[in-house]
Amino acid sequence: MEYRGDRKEVVVVFGGVGPEREVSIASGAAVLEGFRSRQRAARGVDVRSLRDAWELVASARSCVVFVALHGAWGEDGRFQALLEMGEVPYTGTGPGGCALAMDKVASKALFLEQGIPVAWSRGILEGEDPWGVPEVRQRVGEGRTLVVKPARCGSTVGVSVVQGRQALEDGVTYARNFDKKILVEDFVPGREITVAVWEGDRGPEALPPVEIKPREGFYSYAAKYTAGASEYLAPAPLSAAEEDRVRRAAVAAHRAVGAAVYSRVDLRLTTSGDPRVLEVNTVPGMTATSLVPKAAAAHGWSFGELVERIVDRSLALKR
Repeated sequence: MEYRGDRKEVVVVFGGVGPEREVSIASGAAVLEGFRSRQRAARGVDVRSLRDAWELVASARSCVVFVALHGAWGEDGRFQALLEMGEVPYTGTGPGGCALAMDKVASKALFLEQGIPVAWSRGILEGEDPWGVPEVRQRVGEGRTLVVKPARCGSTVGVSVVQGRQALEDGVTYARNFDKKILVEDFVPGREITVAVWEGDRGPEALPPVEIKPREGFYSYAAKYTAGASEYLAPAPLSAAEEDRVRRAAVAAHRAVGAAVYSRVDLRLTTSGDPRVLEVNTVPGMTATSLVPKAAAAHGWSFGELVERIVDRSLALKR
């Protein structure tokens, strides 16, 4: 039977002011088209300033907001906090879970504490010299490949894969264009896997994992958002044991940060078949090349059904 949900009008919010603005606009356009395919009333709002956000809160109390704001504001919990203060219903995770998931240094520390498998990592605070950190010096001296990324950005913005002291310092300088707090972590040889987690009646469960194969280099911003730059296998060709481990790790990470309704958990699968959680995305991309829609399609949901389910599940969980 075809899924048909609540008929409350949807306001799709996208845009923002950060480096992920263009991706957010693309997500917003796709989500709006998804609702139109379901004959559901929906309108889009491009939020360019805090004033825009305040005006939205004042005008949207009888609607439900679909959050398609990526990066700052949308993923760090500030926009969700504003909606809650205005008593406006919205999709997905609340302010606290968004803020924790957005901060890769904080979330990695939590994953480690909870026994969730992760690679070695070290946060580099504002003004801190990475070469002054003994563990970092040791890894560089051992010839390890490291990943340097802004602690609070998404879409692979500001990420470098480096070897050697000079490349490390260049990577940190580049990442600090986007955030003063940096994460340095071991590069994990193996496969790029992502898992959409859906919070149904039985609690969080993993949708079919997706494998990403960039045609060149690592899964960079260009590899994510350039059509044809990566190959996607949905469902991922995993052994039963590998899939079980990946699904368990993804659900554990979703729970750990306090994500709600849905999320996307990015992982690396080692050459021995063991998962290493990279991060949890509480406002995952919804573009034509995005991963949650691919997982949903492998699960049997159309894009329109997915976005409608996200809205209706959000309303049900937050009543």
